[in-house]
Amino acid sequence: MAQTACWTLLTLMTVSSFAPGALSQQTCSDKLLSIKGGHFTLSRDFELGTLLAYKCQDGYYSPVQSRRCLFSGRWKPLPKRGLQCKKVRCPDPSVFKHGNVLPPLGRYYVNDTTTYECFSDYKLYGSATRVCKANGKWSGRTPICSRNTDHCPDPGVPAGARRDGHIFNIGDKVTYRCEDGLMRVGSKERTCKESGDWTGNEPECHFDYTFDTPGEVSEAFGSALKNSLKQADEESPNQQQGKKIHLDKGGNINIFIAIDASDSIDKDHIQKSIDITKNLIEKISYYDVTPNYDIMFFATKVTPVVDIKNYYIGNPKSLADVITDLDKFNFDDNGDDSGTNLGAAFTNILEHMSFIKARKPEQFLNSSHVIIMFTDGESNMGQDPKRPVSQIKDFVYGNKKEQRMEKLDIYMFGLGQDVERELLTEYVTDNAGKHVFLMEDLDQLHQVFDEMIDESSNVGLCGLHRDYSYGHKETASKYRQQQPWLAEISVRHVEGSPSSCLGSLVTPRFILTAAHCFKFGDTSDRITVTIEDGKTKDHEVRIHIPHPDYNILAKKDKGIPAFFDFDVALIELKEDVAISATARPICIPCTKETSGALKLTGADVKCKDHERLLLNNEYEDAYIMSPKREKKFIKIKLGNARDACIEDAKKAKDMTATDAKEIVTENFLCTGGIAPVTDHVACKGDSGGALFTDKSHRTVQVGVVSWGVEDICKGQTLVLSREHTRDYHINLFKVQPFLKKHLGNLTAKYAPLTFLE
Repeated sequence: MAQTACWTLLTLMTVSSFAPGALSQQTCSDKLLSIKGGHFTLSRDFELGTLLAYKCQDGYYSPVQSRRCLFSGRWKPLPKRGLQCKKVRCPDPSVFKHGNVLPPLGRYYVNDTTTYECFSDYKLYGSATRVCKANGKWSGRTPICSRNTDHCPDPGVPAGARRDGHIFNIGDKVTYRCEDGLMRVGSKERTCKESGDWTGNEPECHFDYTFDTPGEVSEAFGSALKNSLKQADEESPNQQQGKKIHLDKGGNINIFIAIDASDSIDKDHIQKSIDITKNLIEKISYYDVTPNYDIMFFATKVTPVVDIKNYYIGNPKSLADVITDLDKFNFDDNGDDSGTNLGAAFTNILEHMSFIKARKPEQFLNSSHVIIMFTDGESNMGQDPKRPVSQIKDFVYGNKKEQRMEKLDIYMFGLGQDVERELLTEYVTDNAGKHVFLMEDLDQLHQVFDEMIDESSNVGLCGLHRDYSYGHKETASKYRQQQPWLAEISVRHVEGSPSSCLGSLVTPRFILTAAHCFKFGDTSDRITVTIEDGKTKDHEVRIHIPHPDYNILAKKDKGIPAFFDFDVALIELKEDVAISATARPICIPCTKETSGALKLTGADVKCKDHERLLLNNEYEDAYIMSPKREKKFIKIKLGNARDACIEDAKKAKDMTATDAKEIVTENFLCTGGIAPVTDHVACKGDSGGALFTDKSHRTVQVGVVSWGVEDICKGQTLVLSREHTRDYHINLFKVQPFLKKHLGNLTAKYAPLTFLE
């Protein structure tokens, strides 16, 4: 929208205030709006200002993407008869140089396949075969035929583009433009650097109906964001932490999140934006860093939600505080605020950066700054956003742009039809990784952030698991059950029938389980560990290590036929498990690695801080698993509730002891029963499995399933407790010396855990 048109619209809004209800009663007509082969949605029914968006089935698009109901009561553009969905096509790939594209067609539509071959003396880089996808993009990577004789590799020519520049030595530039009817997303100009890399990112040429899919965005944004957070590979590929964020001494990460509310006065749209923002910062919290947040909504003016200045005046906010501020935020308090002032949002960020630099100049220089902006409309008021964006870059870079580029990343998420696609590229930074993302609506962003953390490069972080609490219901139940640390243990005893137990992967080399799973005479060649790593792989065992104080017959003379104190064991594998998205360690308490998962930072964090966080209340929610990967809900009974829980141990078969504390020592946690809710019970086959809690999408094991008062499962695996059916689990806080001795061995060849005092 042109600036003049914008002020005309605002003038109409002002006039309406003198004639209450004059405009609010008007609507746009519902005539001639239908589309053959598709449907449309409205942001505010047929009211003035509503946005109508057309939707076709996958592989088809509407020639008219959207209509706006103007304050004159007319649609723009005007409706006409005969609107119908058309088949999606992809940009022309014939711009391919030094080779041939097969088959040579005039136009390429969805599912059309192309192959690429180079002339002699040229080598093919990128994809040899590509398929036109339903969103109008080609699959794979841009094919390039090159001799690679210059300093930088040939940057290629994306489908639908034209490139000026064919020499690729240090300082040489290439520029891109898109064919008529296509819009550029990505760098217009790229420069060959001394490092042999190109500045910026490869551009894409899109039709106006082309959007990024959630899968494309989660992969690209997840990778780029990790780079923004300065995440680097550890020297050891088997390091339990996997990857860590490295900051310069005294530095911070400042994350600015700006959300366009200009067309979002309805509560549903605002609430979706809040939920998406919470989802994003929770995903960022997976990394071992605690950012300083600045969160704002913007329309004609900026409305702060979380002010980053608080972190620099002695009033820092925890993740829980940030979530609370978002939950309490009410945009309705700010009235009708429908303009899109991107310039004001960037200016507000610049002002906050200026405050930080004035307050903590050295810290500012050592800090990384990440700006993430969501907008669903074109900038139609205020100053040109490029000016404050340029000022932000100058402010962070100073006169050392090449050295300080990594200190600033700006990401733009364009949502819907009204976004100025090509201009978004003018606002982002030229750092590695894609920084402009185009999506159809807010709903898809939940799926983006849900999938983002599950990339294979994050596999070393303990306790990560897939969470599809938003998005596709048909996949939610499947992935909620997936516990990537779950191990199945089979033992072929020398005497008696074979037995099965569960265990948990606690490092790539070790499995934690119960000591009673093994009998005297069991050797490593009789033990098999199966871990679901994408292809169900059996792992050979080097040795099993029961707790030295475990003795099942220790109190037989006291009326306790089977005594399960210290019922915990470790299995050392011959080789490390190949950590992947489907096989990764669970977190165990009192380790530095778990401190990161629990967001406990600082050198003064102790084991007792973990215990206080995980086992603090009289009833703590927890889970155990069945061999069928069924998640069983239970409540750990602590404090006064524990006394009643352990009393039921005297009801176990053949138990004659009268003192429950002789049967169930302080080393046990107790679950089961029907108060305050009815728990699930542990069944045969659950033994050795993890008793665990979920904290902010990270799983922490607090116990090992040991024994129960009564077996009421009768061959079933998911059974509810009776009043006196109790289960007892070894408390991992009570066996720390044993765990530390074997898992924290600094002289071992495998990567040890770092234990806390």
